Amino acid sequence: MSGRLHIENFGSYETTPQHLVLIHGWGMHGAVWQPLVKSLSRRFYLHVVDLPGMGLSPQMASHELESVAAKLLEALPAEADICGWSLGGLISMRMALMQPARVKRLVLVGSTPCFVNQAGKAAWQEGINAEVFRDFALQVSVDYESTMLKFLTLQCMGSRDTRSIIKQLRASFAERPSPSVAALQDALDMLLENDLRPEIPQLHTPTLLIHGDRDTLAPVQAAHWMSQHLPQSSLRVIAGASHAPFLSHTGQFTETLLQFLEKQDP
Repeated sequence: MSGRLHIENFGSYETTPQHLVLIHGWGMHGAVWQPLVKSLSRRFYLHVVDLPGMGLSPQMASHELESVAAKLLEALPAEADICGWSLGGLISMRMALMQPARVKRLVLVGSTPCFVNQAGKAAWQEGINAEVFRDFALQVSVDYESTMLKFLTLQCMGSRDTRSIIKQLRASFAERPSPSVAALQDALDMLLENDLRPEIPQLHTPTLLIHGDRDTLAPVQAAHWMSQHLPQSSLRVIAGASHAPFLSHTGQFTETLLQFLEKQDP
């Protein structure tokens, strides 16, 4: 694995020494978290990641889930709280399973151990049809910025400041290069090929699940399944939110996140 991941830091480690890592979803980059950075950096020392091949991070030779998780662990502090959205949540789960001592607490946003429906003995209907992801990937490869902004606009509906969020995201996305078609396909393969359900009972990291009840990319039923199978978990379903509750319902999301992360350690 070659090339350093692009990870931006916000806050002051001297005044807020608690590390919080933010990992974005498929096709995005770290700027998607920008609406939360100001408030969160007052409480935590933030590490905002660009995943391999996204934003300013170089593409990796291997795009296997385990390889990406290992690359992140190599670049991050010895111990941190990790918040992963969508694909970022899948990667976060793998990191916690690989090196549980490194992940203090997990926050999984709009995520699931298995994104696509499965048939046969491993039947799973809490995901979506794989063709939905493939169709979206095709649209993004033709016009990345326009497709992503349409996607984010849909996810922000219901927010009182949708226009300002989209304006901010548009500016942030324009500052970084669009991912290559190969990078988008590599990341899509992680969504299509991985199923962490058998390992979920082994994940003993304290975990907060935040999910929108209108999520169509990771149905809320998957979050309920995880809350029943994760040994140490709590679930917050945000009414009226879709796949990106941290954008559409920023206040509720931030309050829920802080309540979980600012609890006293046992």
